[in-house]
Amino acid sequence: MTYNDTFIRACRQQAVDHIPVWYMRQAGRYDPEYRKIKEKYTLLEICRQPELAAEVTLMPVRKLGVDAAILYSDIMNPVASLGVDFDIVKNIGPVIDHPIRSAADVDRLHPIDVERDLGHILETIRILDRELNVPLITFAGAPFTIASYLIEGRPSKGYIRTKAMMYGEPELWHRLMDKLGEMVITYVRAHIANGGKAFQLFDSWVGALSPYDFQTFVLPVIKRIFQALSDLNVPKIYFPGVSSGELLPYLNGLQADVIGLDWRVSISEGRRRLGDGFGVQGNLDPYVLTAPIDVIKQYAKNIIDEGMLKPGYIFNLGHGLFPEASLDKLRELTEYVHEYSRSVLTKS
Repeated sequence: MTYNDTFIRACRQQAVDHIPVWYMRQAGRYDPEYRKIKEKYTLLEICRQPELAAEVTLMPVRKLGVDAAILYSDIMNPVASLGVDFDIVKNIGPVIDHPIRSAADVDRLHPIDVERDLGHILETIRILDRELNVPLITFAGAPFTIASYLIEGRPSKGYIRTKAMMYGEPELWHRLMDKLGEMVITYVRAHIANGGKAFQLFDSWVGALSPYDFQTFVLPVIKRIFQALSDLNVPKIYFPGVSSGELLPYLNGLQADVIGLDWRVSISEGRRRLGDGFGVQGNLDPYVLTAPIDVIKQYAKNIIDEGMLKPGYIFNLGHGLFPEASLDKLRELTEYVHEYSRSVLTKS
């Protein structure tokens, strides 16, 4: 079995013979086979069964031909080890039994114990390390995004309680960020020690903040996470989520290898805002996948052409796949990214 390390080389801004591609939420409800599994098990039940979670992780690699796998899990999984009770409710998302609203609530969060509480996730990673012929990306939710669920109690549009704590109780906010930052550092280290080949920090909702608030309330802990993990010899990706283009200039100096871009900023403009030093990942609007395949390919070509202007580019979506996406279109898009980029790169 030949190992495909194209994704790793692109993350490190090394030469590649084609542009690598993977999709956020590539193991998900767009796949009829996965939907059948979900009829029997919940997301959390799948995560607790390493063989099944590994199989779901492998499915898009086999079906789509992507250049990386991403661990089937959920960003909320590690908070269970802190003593937080939650569920993933259909059509809602994470729901917290007792949201964090006070200093006493923050104080009750105890340090994560990955081996004791999340050993099933580590076993899934070990299985995948044996089975995969492409790199396995593991991931964690970033402190702001996790905090938004813990404080609001469920997904939110306005983050009113989250921002109320930030503005009204900044010392308490930073204590919470520190605890969640330590959780991420410990969790990711365990992933890599057990076979993860790269990791992505998902900050899905941090685009809800102004640049000033991002710098004041979030960026310090993000920098500390990447600094603490800088000794790990694996690619490190930060995805600041949707509507985050205005935050990109403040990432300069972050000890990450790759920054994920959403579709609201072009690859070229994203690179300009970031400055030198980063690879970039993205950034097709997921809903372009509703279009005819020729339209999808034209959008992809425009993005790939910008991406190939410099080394260190990975094709992805600007956010996660949605349930109505077409498996056949995704397979054809993946083939197109490979074939088109290879034809250009072989001429250069």
